[in-house]
Formats: sequence, structure tokens, C-alpha cells
Amino acid sequence: MHFIGRAKNILLSPASEWRIIASETATPRSLLVSYVIPMALIPALACFIGYSLVGIDAIAYRIGGISWGLFMGADSLVSSLIVYFSGICIVNALAPAFHTSSDLGRSSQLVAYSYTAVWVSGIFYLYPPIAKLAVISLFGVYLFYLGLPALKSMPDDQRVPYTIASAILMIIVRFAAELLISNLFYVITGQSFPSLWYFTG
Repeated sequence: MHFIGRAKNILLSPASEWRIIASETATPRSLLVSYVIPMALIPALACFIGYSLVGIDAIAYRIGGISWGLFMGADSLVSSLIVYFSGICIVNALAPAFHTSSDLGRSSQLVAYSYTAVWVSGIFYLYPPIAKLAVISLFGVYLFYLGLPALKSMPDDQRVPYTIASAILMIIVRFAAELLISNLFYVITGQSFPSLWYFTG
């Protein structure tokens, strides 16, 4: 299925779409090419355009211009890829603790498709002053929860703790990736970057 159709379906009719996904086979690599990279480009391009043309005022200086746009776009794309691969490892490693089996294919499907909400909400970065509306990306946690019965065989009472544990660890990884990238940016350019204030999807 084309990634646009899959994204639309997982957001608008997630329960039925997870059942369709359950009938498919996938690997981390196949999803990376067919879905993750195309979707991750949404917030990356939005960040590039928004910060290049509009920008936003930080506490002591302005974040804007082509160089900032390039950095914010690259930061968004690289962070998305880090979270995707680390998320697969986290979800897969946690599985036995919640009475379900480890399966890289199923774990990659859960991470990639539940992260759809994050990537689509990245469109708000076209106009950085309203970028905080991207908080609706938390819908992805609910998508993850809905996908568990279809992709992971586990007791019902394990779904909530598994979802919460996976979400918390992936958020930590995301912020760690943002911090690492911002520090690299500072080393290269000498400019500080308030990455923890401007989460780039």
C-alpha cells in the first residue's frame, strides 16, 4: 500500500487498519524504505521551510534563516531515524517482560505505524510559532495501544503497562537524540540550539 493511503487509514480508522497490517509481513529495512523515510520527510521539510522563511524568537535571539532551516530539517530527519531503530529495539526487548514474544517484524510495524501521528503533526512546523500544536502527536501512544492486539499476542492486562513503558523509553531516546544533535551543532558552528524547547517531530 502507498504510504499516503496507509497514513490516512491508520489515523482515521486505526482498528481496522491494524488488522490489515497484521496480515502483512515486514522487516525494519523494508518499512524504512517504503514508509519511515517518506513519512519522516514531512516534518523535516516543514522544519526547513518554516525556519528558513518564518523562524521564531527564542529568549535571547532569533532562530531563523536558511542555515537554521537546514539544521532543523536535518535534525528532524536524523532524530526520526534514531527513534525508529531504537524504538524497534526497545519494543522488542520489552516484549518478554509483558508476556509476549519478541518479533522484529511486528515490532517494526508497531513503531513505524504508531509514529505516524508524530510525522503528520510535523506539518505544523511550516509555521514555527504554532509548532507546539504538534503535541497532538501523542495520539501515537493510543495508536500503539490499539495495534497490540493485532500484532502482539499478550494478556489484556499487559497492554497498558507495555504501552506506557515503550512510550516513556522512546520519548527519552528522542530527547537524548535531540540533545546529542544540538551539541554536535554547537561544536560545529558555535551556536547553541535549544532543542529541548523546539521538538521537531
